[in-house]
Amino acid sequence: MTDKLTDLESNALTKAQLAELLFEQIGLNKRESKDMVDAFFELISQSLVEGQDVKISGFGNFQIRTKAARPGRNPRTGEPVAIEARRVVTFHASPKLKDSVQTGGSTAG
Repeated sequence: MTDKLTDLESNALTKAQLAELLFEQIGLNKRESKDMVDAFFELISQSLVEGQDVKISGFGNFQIRTKAARPGRNPRTGEPVAIEARRVVTFHASPKLKDSVQTGGSTAG
């Protein structure tokens, strides 16, 4: 997989590239690969919208956090503005993923 990832045109792995990698490495046809990637991200998105954290063992956790309203400032004009309370998604990488990134190793296992 590393060879294929180094061949990517940009520094970001896209959904289309994920589907292509599934096609090449697992043997799913291209339509199945695309559908699987789309379904995976849709399930994660829907869980987060519903306020559920998503925990992927060996990878990390996506969590919903509520940020309180606070005063802010328009950076261009310096004018004070109110920043409303909002929900945000945070991601915390697992120790296994952090170690893998640090050492350049694989997270498979």
